[in-house]
Amino acid sequence: MKNIAVFASHGGSNLQAIIDGCKSGSINAKVCLVISNNKDAKALLRAKSEGIPAVRISENIFSETLLKYKTDIVFLAGFMKKIPDDVLRAFENRIYNIHPSLLPKYGGKGMYGINVHKAVLAAGETETGITIHRVTAEYDEGDILEQRKVPVLKGDTPEILAARVLEQEHIFIVEFLSNLAGKF
Repeated sequence: MKNIAVFASHGGSNLQAIIDGCKSGSINAKVCLVISNNKDAKALLRAKSEGIPAVRISENIFSETLLKYKTDIVFLAGFMKKIPDDVLRAFENRIYNIHPSLLPKYGGKGMYGINVHKAVLAAGETETGITIHRVTAEYDEGDILEQRKVPVLKGDTPEILAARVLEQEHIFIVEFLSNLAGKF
């Protein structure tokens, strides 16, 4: 069984999908650690309620912390900070991110959450989606591993579109990690 460290900055609904996937056996792994840069992140409370070690790190994320918990995979689930070079080196090709668009569209600095959905609607797109990619030193520029399309519907607001994309993220993240954990 593999150990997954999840980084989250806010609500942690994708974290909860990962936790639930591990508990149900859909993902042959366990969440060994949750890291947040935000002391008020609901993700930290979700982790604590599940008995998962939760750490708030404000400036740097030290690879030693991840190694202490015997981390095999790092998954960014709404984490809003760049990953330090020491972590990128220590976990090369084992750090993944989920992004709420079909990268390379609507990625990069400032393109997260509702900002992505506003941009998708402003551009008149008929579809958007979700991308899981490897994490590199630059926002959203790592190798694209898998994508899932989500339709943009007439009458969508950024909030409605965000909710539909997030619902699909919860399913997609479990499928991806299930396949990934089986490859280790």
